[in-house]
Amino acid sequence: MNGPEIQISFAPGLRLFVASERRSGRTPVTTDGSSSLGHVVESLGVPLTEAGRLLVDGRPVDVSHVPADGETVEVEDIARPQPVPGAPLRFLLDVHLGTLARRLRLLGVDAAYESEDIGDPALATLSARERRVMLSRDRGLLRRRELWAGAYVYSDRPDDQLRDVLERFAPPLAPWTRCTACNGELTDTDKDAVRERLEQGTEKTYDVFAQCGACGRVYWRGAHHARLEAIVSDAVREFGGARTA
Repeated sequence: MNGPEIQISFAPGLRLFVASERRSGRTPVTTDGSSSLGHVVESLGVPLTEAGRLLVDGRPVDVSHVPADGETVEVEDIARPQPVPGAPLRFLLDVHLGTLARRLRLLGVDAAYESEDIGDPALATLSARERRVMLSRDRGLLRRRELWAGAYVYSDRPDDQLRDVLERFAPPLAPWTRCTACNGELTDTDKDAVRERLEQGTEKTYDVFAQCGACGRVYWRGAHHARLEAIVSDAVREFGGARTA
């Protein structure tokens, strides 16, 4: 390719996306003279969802900027907490992030989740239609233009995934208010109203219940409550939010 040559560098947090020879500092890139800087950055492996400010010779430019010969480009990390303007903050998670989805719901965060692989085009369309931030470890999915917004999930460990999302987006937390199964909202309910849904042992042992208004699932502080309470307490302590347990 014969075109303008630029010098480009990536913030440390972005270096996992680029080839090894581009991880140590500025490296040359020959462009075609017509592609946008956003296209150049993505062609080198970095989804634009993960790119923060783009600096050309020290000044911020838009992703539509067309690089000129001799320019020096710096690609910064996303600023945290990251604002998502234009819609209530809510998320869409792909098929591989079920545990993260349930933990976000446990904290009262609106987190839609597809338990089956419906394909990247359908996920991107759903993200745009419902204005949800797409969370995924699939870099190809995050490059789709129709996404409303997106974010790469950097870890494969649920504890780290949750901390990353909470730190990056700072969603308001309202623990114990959302169904972990379907994402519906929970309301307190009387034992008599849900008695037919309870096992005999549960009916005799517990008196406080909540029910999902969407799927009807019934919740109580059962055997797993201590483990879930630890997740909630850690998140609230580190990131804030109104405890409702």
